Amino acid sequence: MIFNSLSFAIFLPIVLLFYYLCGRRYQNWVLLIAGYTFYGVWDIRFLYLVSLSTVLDFCTGLMIANGRMTLAQRLAPTCHLLGFALFFLVPDWHAVVFQGAYLNNINIDWQQLLTPTSLGLNVLGLSGLGVAVANIAYPYVLKHMEEKTKRIFFLRCSLMGQLGMLGVFKYYNFFVAEAEGCLKSLGVDAPSMHLDIILPIGISFYTFQTLSYVCDVYWGKMQPVSRLRDFALFVSYFPPLVAGPIERASHLIPRILGERRINFENICQGAYLILLGLVKKMAIADGLAGSVFSVYNASGDVGWLDIVTATVAFAIQIYCDFSGYSDIACGVSLWFGIELLKNFDQPYFSLNPSEFWRRWHISLSSWLRDYLYIPLGGNRGSEIKVYRNLMLTMVLGGLWHGAAWNFLLWGGYQGAMLIIHRLFVGRKPAEFCGTLLMRLPRMMFFFVFICYGWLLFRATSFDQISSFTQILLSDFSNMSLHMKIPPFSSLLGIFILIFVEIFQFKRQNIHFYTYYPAVIHGGVYALLIFAFIMGLSNDSQQFIYFQF
Repeated sequence: MIFNSLSFAIFLPIVLLFYYLCGRRYQNWVLLIAGYTFYGVWDIRFLYLVSLSTVLDFCTGLMIANGRMTLAQRLAPTCHLLGFALFFLVPDWHAVVFQGAYLNNINIDWQQLLTPTSLGLNVLGLSGLGVAVANIAYPYVLKHMEEKTKRIFFLRCSLMGQLGMLGVFKYYNFFVAEAEGCLKSLGVDAPSMHLDIILPIGISFYTFQTLSYVCDVYWGKMQPVSRLRDFALFVSYFPPLVAGPIERASHLIPRILGERRINFENICQGAYLILLGLVKKMAIADGLAGSVFSVYNASGDVGWLDIVTATVAFAIQIYCDFSGYSDIACGVSLWFGIELLKNFDQPYFSLNPSEFWRRWHISLSSWLRDYLYIPLGGNRGSEIKVYRNLMLTMVLGGLWHGAAWNFLLWGGYQGAMLIIHRLFVGRKPAEFCGTLLMRLPRMMFFFVFICYGWLLFRATSFDQISSFTQILLSDFSNMSLHMKIPPFSSLLGIFILIFVEIFQFKRQNIHFYTYYPAVIHGGVYALLIFAFIMGLSNDSQQFIYFQF
């Protein structure tokens, strides 16, 4: 289920209705069921992975902090994991087919549905075996493991389990294919070890989210969650579930457990963020997708002007696509009285790579800083070690985006920019953070380097990167433009977005309109509604970051 779909437009009001009608005691149950429904609509089988991730870090968090679990705390994860395997993996859910424009017709082949799948039975058996081993080993762990050893052991269990899941589903086939290619080039005919698996949507986001919880508990920054249903909601809370922001346990869990007040201001601010996000996604990003595709997936030759315009278009597309999702997620969450982390802060207004990464995908960049860069040593030690830490962090950050060499190259490019900036940052004049007009030349200069990074990110192969780079640096003969012209909705949306972001920068507040009279409020909403209506004519595209 995606935010810009008809199914979500039906789903959200239903959830809100039940949420507002229920008392505070049952609101978290509504959100938990909504989260599993939201994710399960994509592929119900992969709810088992969400359950596995939830159970693993719920248990490891308690064992790290307390060294023990109550009987109820051991029974709840057991029932949760085995129940999800039994219900979501054993039946053949391909027997259930939804039809009709509103998915209102359901055809069910009951014989096929009730015939157990071999995958489901195998996973159920392995889950039962794992649960049995864990419960048998529990008394031994309590009696024979020292406190320090126990903490390290369960931290490693969490890291190996979460990163193992991520590695198998996201990176296994990539590295196997590369290894098979190397062996084939050496004349070795190796048997194929490729697995017929698909990448679970949002796995990079919810695994990082749960890992931050375990690390914070290990470092003593927070107490563990004592009830499984509360931790399950932290993992499966649907607004940020599949494409962020990557929530911190220390930020989201208190908002899940504490009192939530929903007032008129929250409703208005949430509506504005949702509308802004839909304009970014539907009017701008979806409209530019065809233009970018016409160059980066072209079958023929492309010229210098094509590459430049398509790359700038992709820079705008990926920003509007990803920040649009974050805006909608934050807006929807405000309607439930829960404030999410800010994920974007006008990144293209940056003057240097360090500032860019303080403004772009803030939840990921801060995660990499706190859970990778600083544990590696951060700014401590010699300059060489600092540069090593920077490069390793950014390369792994590039790999987080996907299993492909261009993402690794993009991460290396970002690391190189950060290192070069650090090398010269002490030799240049102090940052001048004056008016936007005074910043503009440096913003435009740095935007060129940002765009080349997006070329590496969007390219379909190393050959394309090499060819496009060569054309950009030396071939100025072909200045004709063959790129597909963006629709009017995109051009209008970009104009409105520039207007909005200038005022947002001036006020340092995404809700800048609150500083102006009511007529300005109405004008901003009218412009966004008009752009949204225009964007309805564009072909709907999946959010880019769903693949990560």
